[in-house]
Amino acid sequence: MAAPEAWRARSCWFCEVAAATTMEATSREAAPAKSSASGPSAPPALFELCGRAVSAHMGVLESGVWALPGPILQSILPLLNIYYLERIEETALKKGLSTQAIWRRLWDELMKTRPSSLESVTCWRAKFMEAFFSHVLRGTIDVSSDRRLCDQRFSPLLHSSRHVRQLTICNMLQGATELVAEPNRRVLETLASSLHTLKFRHLLFSDVAAQQSLRQLLHQLIHHGAVSQVSLYSWPVPESALFILILTMSAGFWQPGPGGLPCRLCGEAARGRAPSREEGSLLLGSRRPRRDAAERCAAALMATRRKSEAKQMLRAAPATRVTRRSAQESLTAGGTDPKRELHLPATSEAPGTKRPPTALAATSSASASSSTSSTKRAPASSTPQPKPLKRFKRAAGKKGARTRQGSGAESEDLYDFVFIVAGEKEDGEEMEIGEVACGALDGSDPGCLGLPALETSQRFRSISTLELFTVPLSTEAALTLCHLLSTWVSLESLTLSYNGLGSNIFRLLDSLRALSGQAGCRLRALHLSDLFSPLPILELTRAIVRALPLLRVLSIRVDHPSQRENPAVPGNAGPPCHIIGDEEIPENCLEQLEMGFPRGAQPAPLLCSVLKASGSLQQLSLDSATFASPQDFGLVLQTLKEYNSALKRLSFHDMNLADCQGEVLFLLQNLTLQEITFSFCRLFEKRPAQFLPEMVAAMKGNSTLKGLRLPGNRLGNAGLLALADVFSEDSSSSLCQLDISSNCIKPDGLLEFAKRLERWGRGAFGHLRLFQNWLDQDAVTAREAIRRLRATCHVVSDSWDSSQAFADYVSTM
Repeated sequence: MAAPEAWRARSCWFCEVAAATTMEATSREAAPAKSSASGPSAPPALFELCGRAVSAHMGVLESGVWALPGPILQSILPLLNIYYLERIEETALKKGLSTQAIWRRLWDELMKTRPSSLESVTCWRAKFMEAFFSHVLRGTIDVSSDRRLCDQRFSPLLHSSRHVRQLTICNMLQGATELVAEPNRRVLETLASSLHTLKFRHLLFSDVAAQQSLRQLLHQLIHHGAVSQVSLYSWPVPESALFILILTMSAGFWQPGPGGLPCRLCGEAARGRAPSREEGSLLLGSRRPRRDAAERCAAALMATRRKSEAKQMLRAAPATRVTRRSAQESLTAGGTDPKRELHLPATSEAPGTKRPPTALAATSSASASSSTSSTKRAPASSTPQPKPLKRFKRAAGKKGARTRQGSGAESEDLYDFVFIVAGEKEDGEEMEIGEVACGALDGSDPGCLGLPALETSQRFRSISTLELFTVPLSTEAALTLCHLLSTWVSLESLTLSYNGLGSNIFRLLDSLRALSGQAGCRLRALHLSDLFSPLPILELTRAIVRALPLLRVLSIRVDHPSQRENPAVPGNAGPPCHIIGDEEIPENCLEQLEMGFPRGAQPAPLLCSVLKASGSLQQLSLDSATFASPQDFGLVLQTLKEYNSALKRLSFHDMNLADCQGEVLFLLQNLTLQEITFSFCRLFEKRPAQFLPEMVAAMKGNSTLKGLRLPGNRLGNAGLLALADVFSEDSSSSLCQLDISSNCIKPDGLLEFAKRLERWGRGAFGHLRLFQNWLDQDAVTAREAIRRLRATCHVVSDSWDSSQAFADYVSTM
């Protein structure tokens, strides 16, 4: 009898507490009712009124509320604010109560956004609190506007921070300064243990203070935290210093920011210590602090502009050149703008000029003799010269400020910084770094850049996943990325999507080859996609597989064919020989290969060479692949059968297989494949009456095939009914997943298909996908067909307007 007595005691306690607060709450609600012109409104229910009173006094009554019986607690939960609702979660679960519906309603009412249909939300509490944290951090939500969000006893950021698994920083680094502020120290410490993914979206230019805050934030979250993935999205004009800062910090390099507070966790020296020479010798703007390792790399690499910019400067440069000594003297005098005085390459030498001694030392005797001539040009076979080196002007020397020439030039603010040179010696050092970077631009190994700032930086924990989506990589940024990749042994997954690599792909391959040779290299997944590539996609695939033999997942896509006759780097006749060698590809560990091809026929032997070396391949996907003949396609399939016995999943998308019906039957008879996809492959465009029975017969005899996906092949009602024979009583098929989306199927054909499945009594066979079919033409029949199908399988459909497919309908009439 102890339990009923305790239950009654708790119930009485709740009633007493409610009664003590009801009069006050009632008086507050009755006052506006008496003055209302439309008459008094209906009073709230007594229990609801009591629940509101208890919710308002949770600071005193919390422990008692937690001990309430389940039925009473269930009615109080919707009345609590988000802070106490989150705190009571564990107690509610112990009493068999769920708060998921409450959190979902809070999401709909307060966030007012609908989650993506592709997103599967497993915990609405975590999703709400994570979004709530981001809104409060950016100032896009007013917590005082709703009683459910406002409570003086709780900090919104601190209370929700432990649910944050993914944080997005946008625009001008909003939120970074707030997170590293001293009042939010506990918030940052909580994020360091809970946050796994850090995303940057639509970044704009930021000031030094914001970058300093970001440096501290990355140090705490990556070097001393649990962040394992950094993703950058949609950055049309990347700011070089900021981009390189994010890269170097993600790779584990760290030096304290100029004038910043020392890190408590890694025992940095006290604030105000004299910076060493390696910590950066350049200042950014007037009265700007010294630059750290990442920004020094940016300064060194930004000394080598793109070739197009150098040519524009060449037109505006004076006819005379200066040596390094004369340039330094002009800096001291302050009367000459050094940015106008360049070391010109041999291929664009102006008549009557001389090369500086540094350039002469790097050239052959033939090019040295040509430098003293007023009319000779360097031969094409001579040693390539370093790219023009830009110098940095003093802040005081603004009289000779250079402006860009040409109508197509972009604003100088988008690409350049103005650096103050701290002294003659430091200026000389910066020149040496720039020369090394120039050498790398001309094709040398990125690992030999010789960037001392990174080498003298402290090395900490680094991330394992790096993703760059639609972030154009300049030559400087690509060089930095390649330099970091060559020793980034903790990196497990790399995604480079539409970054405009161009010829920098060769440097990337060199750095990946160097990384593969490092002890402890963990890179197992590479996703690469771009509009253009200087290499044909199959040669690029061969080069990647050779460079990374331990790679498990490779996804590569090139939208447009390569044009070797127009190489991206002037002076390069083609890719290096060690990249496109004809030697056999060594055996690799590739398990998943996805390829998206540009238009044009692909050489089947090159693809076969990759497949032969990938004996562990389990999944292959070919998108938009075109072969010269069905025989070439058959050669690929025969190679798969002979060399890829572990292959389980095979996918073809947007390929014209109308003339390859024999090869399709060959695949369906393969007893090792478990899943085959023919997506928009025009399978039934030719000889459908003869091909369909042959296809069904092959599938009926295949007992290993579990999944068949046929979206976008114009199957129609007749094809669907023929396909139903796969599930007949005399079939040995074990097919359990069928995708017939976008196949011009009408409600009456689907209903007859359902009836045949019922008649054969095969039972539930798994999943049936029916997206984008013509089921809206007869809604009643479609509902009846789906009702019958759900007795045998799990049906996934949608409400699609078939009028969009009128052209498809005409073509199948």
